[in-house]
Amino acid sequence: MNDSTSDSRRNFLKKAIVGTTALSVGGILPGFSPKSYGRIAGANEKVRVGVMGVNSRGFALSGNFALQPNCEVAAISDVDSRAAEKCIAAIAEIQKAKPKDYPDFRKALEDRDVDALVIAAPDHWHAPAAILASKAGKHVYLEKPCSHNPHEGELLVEVAKKYKNVIQMGNQRRSWPNVVQAMQDIKNGAIGRPYFAKGWYTNNRPSIGVGTTEAVPSWLDYDLWQGPAPRRPYRSNVIHYNWHWFWHWGTGEALNNGTHMLDLMRWGLDVTYPTKVTSSGGRYRYKDDWETPDTQVINLEFPNNTFITWEGRSCNGRHVEGSDVGVTFYGEKGSLQYGGGNAYKIFDLDNKLVKEVKNDIAIDPRNRMNPSQALDATHLQNFAQAIRQGAPLASDIVSGHQSTLLCQLGNIALRTGGSLDIDPNNGHIKNNKEARKLWGRDYEKGWEPTI
Repeated sequence: MNDSTSDSRRNFLKKAIVGTTALSVGGILPGFSPKSYGRIAGANEKVRVGVMGVNSRGFALSGNFALQPNCEVAAISDVDSRAAEKCIAAIAEIQKAKPKDYPDFRKALEDRDVDALVIAAPDHWHAPAAILASKAGKHVYLEKPCSHNPHEGELLVEVAKKYKNVIQMGNQRRSWPNVVQAMQDIKNGAIGRPYFAKGWYTNNRPSIGVGTTEAVPSWLDYDLWQGPAPRRPYRSNVIHYNWHWFWHWGTGEALNNGTHMLDLMRWGLDVTYPTKVTSSGGRYRYKDDWETPDTQVINLEFPNNTFITWEGRSCNGRHVEGSDVGVTFYGEKGSLQYGGGNAYKIFDLDNKLVKEVKNDIAIDPRNRMNPSQALDATHLQNFAQAIRQGAPLASDIVSGHQSTLLCQLGNIALRTGGSLDIDPNNGHIKNNKEARKLWGRDYEKGWEPTI
């Protein structure tokens, strides 16, 4: 998707925001009525989704899709039988129809009643599962990051070209109305030419300790959980959430949460691939099994004379600019401050507040399961409308890959000496054989993703 906001994209968003209900588990939000649902284009032609990975984020996504009047959760897939049972019961209560239980998501891909696969499994499964779904003729809603490594991201772009299916990445802020407005304000010159963007994420995560090798629990299909990743023994402190902090399966805080802010910064500065990437950081807070950095700074320089920096602090939650997550854009005439929700402020060069856009829908960026359900409904509706009416995607896989790649390049720089020269035409690493080794990964034999 071209990062410039086209007229058709703006018109679609206006219609979607007016005609699409943002839902909560409790039902309809104030200001909407059942009658308004009927005005949604395609409401009587439901998109039937299967959801892969429902222990945490996938559980929230399942509920949100079930609440959409033009969607239905047709199947649930999870390697954890407990998570699947819990999610199936919750979805049956919401939509009054029980989804099918497919412990192996590949069985859901064989089901003709499933139109799309929602992927919220661990990062090492994101691209391989999306590729399998595309080859099976399904559309894909893919949680961020879209890939575990840059090679997989490039495969996804080629897959979308070949199979011509809808693949939407879950960087939901691309659909939040006031965030879209903020980006448009930047492009309209509200702060002059933007030349620098600073983003951040902070948290106060505890230690994961030192794990022990143990027998695989009876409720877990560990072989399928590992899937394309080379086999390793089951350890007590990896599943479910802590896999994020191991390079073998996860991608660290940079892709776990940094993807959202780096995507917004790339959008606001109207950039694609950088020319230079540097990164510093490490594991400082605790001595445990955590491999990825708990503290990291990524810097990216771009050919249009702009610059991005992102700071991630997993184990010290001190706010930046009064917010635990956010972005500030700096321009020749002022700055725009975004605090992670659906609101923003614009300041002039004298730090005078010249515009404030507020929002009354609560956001909790540190809620790892469901930080913004009501607003995220706009992104799910965009996905459904793209499938049924051909609406332009807020975050197609090309844009998703480009933003994910910025984070991946930051991690590769950190792991290989701190600095990379990049080809701004395609994002590839130049003149660095050691760094190029991390462009892809090894796979378990027989599990390699192919187009």
